[in-house]
Amino acid sequence: MSTPLSSPVAPRRASIVAMGLAQVCLAWSVAAHAQSDAAASAPAATPESLDVGSAVPDVASVKEGLFPEDACKELEASGFKCMGFKPAIKYSLPASSFALGSSVVPELLKRQLDVFAEVLRGKRGSDRQVKIVGHADASGSQVGNLTLSQRRAEAVRSYLVQKGVDAAMLVAQGIGSAEPKNKTDPYSSENRRVEIGRANPPR
Repeated sequence: MSTPLSSPVAPRRASIVAMGLAQVCLAWSVAAHAQSDAAASAPAATPESLDVGSAVPDVASVKEGLFPEDACKELEASGFKCMGFKPAIKYSLPASSFALGSSVVPELLKRQLDVFAEVLRGKRGSDRQVKIVGHADASGSQVGNLTLSQRRAEAVRSYLVQKGVDAAMLVAQGIGSAEPKNKTDPYSSENRRVEIGRANPPR
């Protein structure tokens, strides 16, 4: 038996979805208020770090990770109040992505960066800034590692710009071997990487 056109099923479903979105936002609001006293005297939280490894992430997850405030804005555009959102994610791309002493962007990293390029193209002309941080292992000298890590960051930035990302959005910085991923082995290939995250905390 077919459902009459005047059936309230469809409006009820829409109402349930809207209530679900509102509850998600409310949960973040409650958590934010519960921690507000501690947060008032604490430094700003650092972005959560996610090691992408050899996986190629999907567009939706990268968009949500880099720009979590957009979900809040979409909720508010639907008429709901949003009091908070998850912190932005910093992506490590990937462990062992660069050859020793090299800043050439390998094929796997290019496939991963293609996903980031698709997300970032959608933010062209916005005030968003994304930082690309290059890292090196401890194999070379301090000065050499700093130069190499800067070249890696700039190589990734150039690749993203070639893919249509607004150059003004991207900040490239090399920090040498100062922040190894594998702290027990500073010479590990894991430490040759780039990280992509927000230059400033989302508001």
